[in-house]
Amino acid sequence: MKKTELKEYKLPEKPGVYFFLDKKGVSLSFPKKENILYIGKATSLKDRVGSYFSSDLINTRGAKIRSMVENAKGLFFVETGSVLEAIILESKYIKKYSPFFNTKEKDDKSYSFVVITKEKFPRVLIMREREIDDFHEAEIQNRFGPFISKMELISIMKILRKIFPYRDKCKLGEKRGCFNYQIGLCSGACIGKILEEDYFKNIRSIEKILDGNTKSILKSLESEIKKSIKEKNFEKSAELRDKIFSLGHLNDLSLIKTNNLINKENSESVFLESYDVAHISGSHRVGVMCRFEIINGELEYRKSEYKKFKLVENKNDDLAGLKELLERRFKHTEWNFPDIVVIDGGKTHLDFARKILEGKNINLVSVVKDDKHKAREVLYIDTGEKLKKENYNKFIILANEEAHRFVLSYHKFLRNKIKKS
Repeated sequence: MKKTELKEYKLPEKPGVYFFLDKKGVSLSFPKKENILYIGKATSLKDRVGSYFSSDLINTRGAKIRSMVENAKGLFFVETGSVLEAIILESKYIKKYSPFFNTKEKDDKSYSFVVITKEKFPRVLIMREREIDDFHEAEIQNRFGPFISKMELISIMKILRKIFPYRDKCKLGEKRGCFNYQIGLCSGACIGKILEEDYFKNIRSIEKILDGNTKSILKSLESEIKKSIKEKNFEKSAELRDKIFSLGHLNDLSLIKTNNLINKENSESVFLESYDVAHISGSHRVGVMCRFEIINGELEYRKSEYKKFKLVENKNDDLAGLKELLERRFKHTEWNFPDIVVIDGGKTHLDFARKILEGKNINLVSVVKDDKHKAREVLYIDTGEKLKKENYNKFIILANEEAHRFVLSYHKFLRNKIKKS
């Protein structure tokens, strides 16, 4: 197959799953098993598929994949709403069709799976195929995979575990909660802190997501919110909203490394910071700063440099919170100043923040959200060097989403701490 043939497929710059076929032509119908050579997933279908036609393919992917491209006659793709969905669909399709070049590229025994054990409070484990062989079939309730990249699978399960806590290694009947319980990743089944019924709700939610049914989970959580509001259980409704937000952002593009967003010849490094504020009607007000670095077209998360701020209480004013957060951060001249500052909000917030950062030679960016808190627009004020906006938009949206996730996590931690005391 030749690169010039890609135009006829009109590949979008969206996540999805792609199929290299031994059959030529554009088709809307799903390909037959015998025609599928290789299946892969992508953050951007256009960029990812295009990368197979680079001159250095043999150096980056090896002789087997080059052979696959040379044997390919056509393409088929499925666009998805998120990167997570693309990863899960890739796993399902590889399991279903066992394409020749997928199995040839990697030993089956080195693929990764999510295994859910058959116990009163099931464990959720990440295992290689060869490790599953040591399990008796009667000990396994369900399993999902194969997943090509163990690192991507670990990233997915980290996100899911924060939303739906589960046990993996801890034993039941312990006197003290395990370490994961202390940091909110285990539901406390080990010390009897959760009912069996509620624990199974978490497990069922994880199973549905890994089976590609995220939408049904969101619908269920929205129903629970309506019920909790009707019962005036506002604490529970706030927790459910946190879950919905986190699920809505499982399309985090960092699950697959972002390539080709910055010109390959440009080996620049950029010190990016993103800020967000959280509170409930002015109480428990907190702010966070998340720090990132863009190196050779990839966004690196500098989690060791994240900062948390407790803000002045009883001020139901987002602009006042933003002002306090930025002023307190930029008093710390010992912390290196970023090239780009990312805030949440529209033009009002952008103009407001510009006055605070005046004279600091920093590019200021604001992410405008829609009604479902999804990024709709990125607004720029180039107070420093001019930015190539098309190169940075995806990174800026990721940074904004990470700050929002982090501030909600911190806010929830403080609420729970106050509640316990």
